[in-house]
Order: sequence, then structure tokens, then C-alpha cells
Amino acid sequence: MIVVIQCAGSKRPDAGTLRTKGGQPVLFVARPEKAPLADACVFAHPDDLVDDGLTWRETLLAYNQNPSSNPLGLLPAYELYRNEIYRVLVKRYGVENTYILSAGWGLLNAAFLTPSYDITFSAAAEGFVRRRKGDAYRDLCHLPDDRDEPIVFFGGKEYVSLFASLTRSVRVKKLVFYNSQQAPEAEGCMLQRFQTRTRTNWHYECAAAFVRHELTAVYDTTDSGGRQ
Repeated sequence: MIVVIQCAGSKRPDAGTLRTKGGQPVLFVARPEKAPLADACVFAHPDDLVDDGLTWRETLLAYNQNPSSNPLGLLPAYELYRNEIYRVLVKRYGVENTYILSAGWGLLNAAFLTPSYDITFSAAAEGFVRRRKGDAYRDLCHLPDDRDEPIVFFGGKEYVSLFASLTRSVRVKKLVFYNSQQAPEAEGCMLQRFQTRTRTNWHYECAAAFVRHELTAVYDTTDSGGRQ
């Protein structure tokens, strides 16, 4: 079983950041040119170029080549967000089977060292942090094409299109839970509505119920070892 959950705006205050060559912390946003003036950090897009000719995304990939050496104090993706559900999923399914769909970075394995950032698909967000459909991002996808376990996704409708796109080449059963009245478009995925009165961050509630075996999925998500 592989579980994927969308990222969150609320991040730990002690989260590390990438830094410029001058030592300034970098906060990644969707539109740096629209960000307010700030002395405490430099605003950047993940695919902006750094001084050495690499993009920040490429710099982050290089940084993760040696995760045991972590001088900037970056947190694993599942530790970056404040809500406990990220740790619950890792404890239940294992770090190797837990992925986070980040609006800034793409589909990340839970162990990937991830800097603080403020990028979201939410229409309620300020313009400089909102990623819009059609914006150019070189999203990462850590999920190998040869995985054969079913995948379950917990996330808002704004994130479903990105999930479907990044997992298109992974030929396994994919189940997307949704909460809206109208089912989202999710090519190659099965859809199941999660009934709840919660509207904001309902996917946390859905993921927790799934872990507790309180949901009856539209297909069997139990693997050959009997583990959901």
C-alpha cells in the first residue's frame, strides 16, 4: 500500500531553509516578484536559477544526495508540516510507502529533506504564494514506475490534477478520495467521496479514518500480506 497526502500551509517554525551564497535564508513562493519586501529572507521560485547555474530545485536534489550531512537543518517532508497525520501515515505504512504531494516541489518521498516554502493551490491564498493551473513547474516525482502496490490519495480537488499527472506512468490501481459535491477529474484513477461536514483540511480526517480501517474503499486496498 502506498499513501499520498497533499502538503500543508502550516509548517514547523524550526524548519530549515536553503540559503544564498551570502547566507540569507530563501523562502520559496509561487511569484517572488509579487512578494512583499522583506529583510529576513530572499523570495525565490523553486525553478529560479542560483548563482552557480543550477536551479534551486536542482540544488535541493544535490543536497539530498547526502542526507546524513544536513548542515542547513532541513526536515524530512513528513516532519515539515505541523499536523500529526503525516507522522501517523509514516508510522502505519512506513516512510518508504508514504509520499507527500507538494505544490512547490512535486511528489516527494516522506524522507526527502525539504526546505520551508509557501506555495499552495488554494484560491484563498495571497497571489504571491498561489500556484495556478498551467504555471510552469519542473515537479519532482519520487514514485518509481515499477511499484506494483495500489495508491491512495488524500487531498483537495485543487491537487487532484497534479496527482493524476505525476502518477500517469505508474500502472497500478489508484484511489482518490474527494469531498466536493462534484467529483474531480482524475484520469486513470478511481474516485470515492468522503462524507463529512468538515470543509477545511477534510483530508486529514479522511486519512485518519482510513488508517483506523473505518472506510470501505471501492476496491480492495489490502496487499498480499493482509496489510492495508
